[in-house]
Amino acid sequence: MLSTDSSLQNLQNTGQRYIPQISSLEEPPSPNQELLPLTARVNEDDNLEIGGCELKLLVEQYGSPLYVLDEFTLRTACRQYRDSFATYYSGESQVIYASKAWSCMAVCRIVDSEGIGFDVVSGGELYTTLKAGVSTDKIYFHGNNKSVPELEFAVETGCTIMIDNWLELKTLAEIASKQSEKPVSVMVRLTPGIECHTHEYIRTGHLDSKFGFDPNQLDEVFTYLAGQTSLNCIGLHAHIGSQIFERQPHQDLAEVLVEWLKKAQEYGLPVTTLNVGGGLGIRYTESDDPPSISEWVKAVSDAVESACNRASLPLPKLIAEPGRSLVGTACVTAYTVGSRKEIPEFRTYIAVDGGMSDNPRPITYQSVYRAVIANRMSAPLTEKVTVAGKHCESGDVVIKDASLPTTESGDILVVMDTGAYNYSMASNYNRIGRPAAVVVYEGEANLIIERETYQNLVERDRTPERLVNKEEQEE
Repeated sequence: MLSTDSSLQNLQNTGQRYIPQISSLEEPPSPNQELLPLTARVNEDDNLEIGGCELKLLVEQYGSPLYVLDEFTLRTACRQYRDSFATYYSGESQVIYASKAWSCMAVCRIVDSEGIGFDVVSGGELYTTLKAGVSTDKIYFHGNNKSVPELEFAVETGCTIMIDNWLELKTLAEIASKQSEKPVSVMVRLTPGIECHTHEYIRTGHLDSKFGFDPNQLDEVFTYLAGQTSLNCIGLHAHIGSQIFERQPHQDLAEVLVEWLKKAQEYGLPVTTLNVGGGLGIRYTESDDPPSISEWVKAVSDAVESACNRASLPLPKLIAEPGRSLVGTACVTAYTVGSRKEIPEFRTYIAVDGGMSDNPRPITYQSVYRAVIANRMSAPLTEKVTVAGKHCESGDVVIKDASLPTTESGDILVVMDTGAYNYSMASNYNRIGRPAAVVVYEGEANLIIERETYQNLVERDRTPERLVNKEEQEE
């Protein structure tokens, strides 16, 4: 959390106010309650370091924009989830990473090495986890409109498939009966009707949602599953949203899921697993106050155990699927400052060399971020500016009101908390290549995603022969 120690008050009007105040990395705080990665520090040259690597030097070596992933922070979040469930839940548990937050092979390998499973939502995410060496018994395939090839691929791999609707259920039953020698493990996603105070587009648990079966379809769904020899229904799933700071919605969800679990067992289904989804929020601004990972896990575990006790049911295997709260705080994006435009008595714009193509969340969700000038961390925050992206779009604003020192062209501006839904939602808008990404750990930086080149942008383009002139054809 941000320090209030009187000895540090003189730094509260500089970029150093965002540096985590940690006495020892042996007992780190919950990453989702910080704004910068846990290893962030300011060196003797007043430059920001993460994972022992200076951001200014990383930009010199790898260019910008640049995603910088702190391995220690990511591993810490994984361990806090894993260990908290082992501490607070009396039954079996499994944490699975909602890989839509950021799916690439290096992230998958780090997360997998900490014993975390995977929630995938497409054939591409499934393929990525497999290429990273993840065991299929730790992979759960979500999605509201899986294609037939995706379902066939999932059955072939042997992962657990989350059933979202009638078309998928019946299609999968047919595929499984033809393609699999043993019953395919499935879980049923249901819509619990629980709303959370999050952005409209990221609330997925209320009844008016594209995700999951409606609760009034329960009896029909369970009856159908009970008659399918090709499918083995092992559990139930619900997800109530994202960037949630409240504990009560997940406690309410536990009651609903246990009630459904009891009903499923009455139909003879071997349901022994409950997936409560994810949704724990992270700190994007000073005013954000999410529960810690351990606090959230305890609240969920206590609620499930209490509900099972009241229903006289044995404890199910409990699954949670965090995404943002695992990887969000672990990454920052480094930009190079370019032009400056001052509109007297109204607004000052500073432009950076990225924007909505590497972080579409501000223009999509009106998301708010914080930033620092990484090469002058102790400079006083003397002005409020709008950080604009370089794209040909008036709404391409990274941060509307950023408190920064007076900036200069060439400064390194670092935006915090960009590990979730930044690279994974990046695009080639304006034919701009997606940025590179590096992982940093104990002073070592390694490239994990190459920067896209101009050649990459056109290598999948195809020109019909009739559009090629004779001179080019002769060449």
